[in-house]
Amino acid sequence: MNFTWSLFVDLGVISAALIAATLIRAKVRFFQRYLIPNALTAGFILLPLYNYVFPLVGITSAGLGELAYHLLSISFVAMALRKAPPREARGDSRIFATSVAVLSQYALQAALGLLLTLVFILTVMPQLYHSFGFLLPLGFVLGPGQAFAIGTGWEVSGIAGAGSVGLTFAALGFIVSCFGGVFLINYGIKRGWLEPRFVEVLKAQGIKSGVYARDAAKPVGSNLTTETEAIDSMTFNTAIVLLCYFAAYLFLQAMTGLLSLVGPLGQELAVNLWGISFIFASLIGLLFKAIFFGLKVEYVLDNPTLNRIAGLSVDVMVASAIAAISVVVVSRLIVPILVLSAVGTVVALLTVPWICSRIFGDHQFHRMLIVFGVSTGTLSTGLALLRVVDPDFETPVASDYAYASGITFVLAIPFILSINLPVRAFVTGNMVFFWIAVAVSIGYLLFVLVSYILLSRRRAFARPAAIWLGQPGAVMAPRSA
Repeated sequence: MNFTWSLFVDLGVISAALIAATLIRAKVRFFQRYLIPNALTAGFILLPLYNYVFPLVGITSAGLGELAYHLLSISFVAMALRKAPPREARGDSRIFATSVAVLSQYALQAALGLLLTLVFILTVMPQLYHSFGFLLPLGFVLGPGQAFAIGTGWEVSGIAGAGSVGLTFAALGFIVSCFGGVFLINYGIKRGWLEPRFVEVLKAQGIKSGVYARDAAKPVGSNLTTETEAIDSMTFNTAIVLLCYFAAYLFLQAMTGLLSLVGPLGQELAVNLWGISFIFASLIGLLFKAIFFGLKVEYVLDNPTLNRIAGLSVDVMVASAIAAISVVVVSRLIVPILVLSAVGTVVALLTVPWICSRIFGDHQFHRMLIVFGVSTGTLSTGLALLRVVDPDFETPVASDYAYASGITFVLAIPFILSINLPVRAFVTGNMVFFWIAVAVSIGYLLFVLVSYILLSRRRAFARPAAIWLGQPGAVMAPRSA
């Protein structure tokens, strides 16, 4: 029987790599010490195989990019459907401060990336495309799915291999998140940034193998909201997620039909909208959630189950996205990729602790870790770093970030929409589009600066030469030799 197996071949290969990566994490101390996510390891296992081995037997990486594209939107829908924590469990100023801290990295990385790209164009690489600098924040802050989806959308404008370059930035961002995060943990402990009681918790944890021990208490991963004999709760929640994604597809199809009536410009805009379909998928998810609340049936949505759906999507997406990187394409642009990645790394390592130690009034170190993790990797790496010092999520940091992510998403929409402007500069030669994109990034910097001053108040510029200010009114622990 002539069925299509390509999707399940890719899923089978990715599954084997994820299992192998889990065994590696459980046995090899290096991967435990630096909290390397299994999906990242799996992706790097598959990268040479999909580039050099599998093509010999007819298996290509063509389907991996599509898989990452769809899983990205599915993960965003699952996160959008999650119910917000109770009002008393939230701290509104902390939530907004978290969004400001993350947006600072969007703005800094975008502005520096675009300006460094212009330097390369004017000097040693005149053929470099103007939107190249946007791949730094796309890969570091937004993640592999977004970097691939938007980069691939640029390819219709004659920018070859942008999707693979975006995935490369995301892979380097994961590496920075893991190694940089562990560096910040060790450096912060030596410098007395972390409260002593959390240091004791850290010392008592031992090595994180990534797998619970045989006799360890297993946390509950989800709750049942439906009778299993009628429909499994996982099935029901997954069906809602997929229905939202299907609704997003229908919406984009309708928009494409309407924009095509405008002419070539409208058709080009329609293509760009498909490149950021995850935004529309999230908005549809928020709409569905509002409908569920309006009908007073929101109780059938289970946050832990939605977390599992998002987690599955992200793990498979990360592994497939890294495996889809074209080594041939990336090798041609390795110098600007490494230069921009190095700049992004230094900026994150210096500015995230500086900002977080001043803008937050509680759990500064914890909040700094999750902001650094999501500003260089994804939410999963941010949570992994947080769990090192807060294994049971006893602090409100994780829940505050979960709610702040919605605010950050809304605030970042103009930024995401501006990402296609430098492409117009590349295609038309009109640098006005490029400078508008730079102006948008600078506008975000001004917004972040004003918000930061209002939130930090007297602490905003206290001891400006110190990378870490410390708890308000707290006595810093003595520094280790």
